[in-house]
Amino acid sequence: MKQIAILAAFILFFVCCKTTPHTKTTTQNNVEKVDIPAFCGDSAYEYVNQQVAFGPRVPNSEAHAKCLQYIKAKFQQFGADVIIQEGKATLYNNTPMPLYNIIASYNPKANKRIIVCAHWDSRPMADLEKDKNLQAQPILGANDGASGVGVMIEMARAMQQTQLPDNIGIDFICFDLEDWGAPDNYPQAGNDTWCLGSQFWAKHLHRPGYKAQYGILLDMVAAPDAQFYREQISDHFAKNIVDKVWNEASKLGYSTLFVNKTGGAVTDDHLYINRIAHIPTINIIHYSPNSATGFAHYWHTHNDNMKYVSSNTLQAVGTVLLNVIYTQK
Repeated sequence: MKQIAILAAFILFFVCCKTTPHTKTTTQNNVEKVDIPAFCGDSAYEYVNQQVAFGPRVPNSEAHAKCLQYIKAKFQQFGADVIIQEGKATLYNNTPMPLYNIIASYNPKANKRIIVCAHWDSRPMADLEKDKNLQAQPILGANDGASGVGVMIEMARAMQQTQLPDNIGIDFICFDLEDWGAPDNYPQAGNDTWCLGSQFWAKHLHRPGYKAQYGILLDMVAAPDAQFYREQISDHFAKNIVDKVWNEASKLGYSTLFVNKTGGAVTDDHLYINRIAHIPTINIIHYSPNSATGFAHYWHTHNDNMKYVSSNTLQAVGTVLLNVIYTQK
């Protein structure tokens, strides 16, 4: 029975991920056909599942070290030039901590570059009162962290099937130490205790003089009931990029998922890319307007597991991003 299950899973993966790229036709003085690779939601789901299977990806843990090698190997498998940017940061409680940002690049010589990024670590503790008996234990972070990386790995696989235009380069960046911000009982630390990996990267760019046209951050992009409102920091720094992504989503029939309304303002990796590196960057993030936190009930709890990862949501997000990138002028 186990062999049958494995074979069935392989067949499903093969059929989904071998779908033919679709062709998008645009008219602008002349007719131009653009081949856009097919994104496989089931494949992205499995990349999320593989990360979660290592356990909580807390920096300085065995799971963190194993997941680093896994992410690096997957991007290399799909043809990327991979750099591991090593650095150090100081946590909210003055503890020094090493960090490892993973940068996977395509068309590295192209001057016109786009960043797609997410954090790959998970929170070392739970936050909410309902988790008080397990509060000191790290969380899996299936949606919060692993989902964005899963989308990026699947995008890399798809891009290997359909070559990028020669003038466009993509840098997938997996930021470390995003989720070790100060807990609620440590308010004196401030918001800058979050997103330590992106703060380090923005201050120490992986290539001297590195520039990108814009960036897209993915955070909590897998929930079955996800809705992505226009995040306020994104609209402030890069309204035109928000317009570009949300308009593309609407054309593809995903306007219910990409809600064209203002959501919250979130301290996230894109804030520091905008402020420090001065690269206009937006955040695609699940927003729950009726929640006290603005996030789902399982956010920063031990319930953030594969139950809240949907291949359909991953499919939509990845498809939108590939359409945005491959029709980039």
